[in-house]
Amino acid sequence: MAKNFSVGYSNVNVNPPLGAGMIGYYVPRKAKGFLDDLEIRTMVISCDDKRVAIISLPICLIHDKLLKEVFELITKNTCIKQDEIFLTATHTHTGPFLIIEEAGDFGEPIDEEKHEQYRKFFCGRVVDGIKLAINDLKPAKMGYCVGYAPERVAYIRRYMMKDGTTYTCPPIDDPNIDYPLGTLDQRVNVVRFDREGADTVVMYNYGLHADTINGEMLSSDWPHWTNKTLEKALDGVKGIFFNGAEGDVGSTNVHPKDGDMNDTEISFDNEMKSPGMARFVGRAIAGTILQVYDKVKYVDVDDLSIIKREIKIPSNKPKPEELPLAKKYVELHEAGLDSEIPYKAMQLTTVVAEALRMIRLEKGPDHFDLTLTGLKLGPIAFVGIAGEPFTEVGVEIKKAEGWGLILPCALTNGSMGYFPMKSAYEEGGYEARCSSFKAGVGEIIIEESKKLLSDLKNS
Repeated sequence: MAKNFSVGYSNVNVNPPLGAGMIGYYVPRKAKGFLDDLEIRTMVISCDDKRVAIISLPICLIHDKLLKEVFELITKNTCIKQDEIFLTATHTHTGPFLIIEEAGDFGEPIDEEKHEQYRKFFCGRVVDGIKLAINDLKPAKMGYCVGYAPERVAYIRRYMMKDGTTYTCPPIDDPNIDYPLGTLDQRVNVVRFDREGADTVVMYNYGLHADTINGEMLSSDWPHWTNKTLEKALDGVKGIFFNGAEGDVGSTNVHPKDGDMNDTEISFDNEMKSPGMARFVGRAIAGTILQVYDKVKYVDVDDLSIIKREIKIPSNKPKPEELPLAKKYVELHEAGLDSEIPYKAMQLTTVVAEALRMIRLEKGPDHFDLTLTGLKLGPIAFVGIAGEPFTEVGVEIKKAEGWGLILPCALTNGSMGYFPMKSAYEEGGYEARCSSFKAGVGEIIIEESKKLLSDLKNS
């Protein structure tokens, strides 16, 4: 057991009221019920005189205003400082809005008074979770291992079509589908914290959209089922999820066979979605974790540090000649007239998201400041990226030398959109066309993350 290494854990309920606006698609939705509880899961880790709070939020995005408010509350009401916070979103698409500005692009009318009450409640519960985790600190030992997710769980969702176009989430069994544009990373990073006289905490990191349900029922999506399955299979175990490089990864098999369509259906955006799909994916990932749970490599944790770095990313501003059509599409979308835009399903989502990006960036800025967060727990490193990197970004970051395990974590300390590889801009598709960043952003993040890891190693 590492000297002076302690871990605290908590989970707190943050269910919103029925009727709350839901975020995740470019259509308005109001919550009609619950498939499962929304819970903030928190770890506080202490080593000698250093501490860090690692928090998993059951929401789609972490807006800048939410980040600022939460950071201020944490530093005001706990012993955790701003530079000791590693805050991530699971990216569930069946969770609530928290910032009114988030509702604008999704055509969602908001009851501002109720919204304000819930946001304050949510932010207060983040603080509660940290306080509970601090009170729960127990001496611990840490082990890690890597498992491999089975087939049928995840797929690269961008495809080259036979006609030379690129399509994100094409229709099921479309004869025009040629091949996926990328290689899936099936590694599931597992970190196990055994604590004296308290629950073991299992942290898992896998790059996959938490977008397997759809509809108007609130849910934490497939991570709920992973946590539930783990906690039912293993006495005295709690799970906590941190999404990986998931920007181009979904759960839909475009060529389903055998039982692939069991307990699922095809959604408006051509994807397999249902509570049954969430259950399948969550159980499959839990099965992967269970396969390696007893074989983790235990290591001493005598060094804990966290560092943050801001990098500048060029903006993907529109060309003047692109703006008239973009403005027309946005006007139709905001008037509820998507049927007059000459596209359907995911292609409609793509052109609307692209048009919104163009209008948003019409007057700049020329660059964005992007935060990268590095966390060291002995031989393990976390790289927090404030948005959704493509799989290849995560794969390349994991190649950095000198670490026992590297966990790329999406949507950490911010949510700035998609970070595609340069090739994706040449190919097209939803993610690159709506990205706020110029081609090359993925490569910049890889390079800067490796520099961050080098600095973290020497910190």
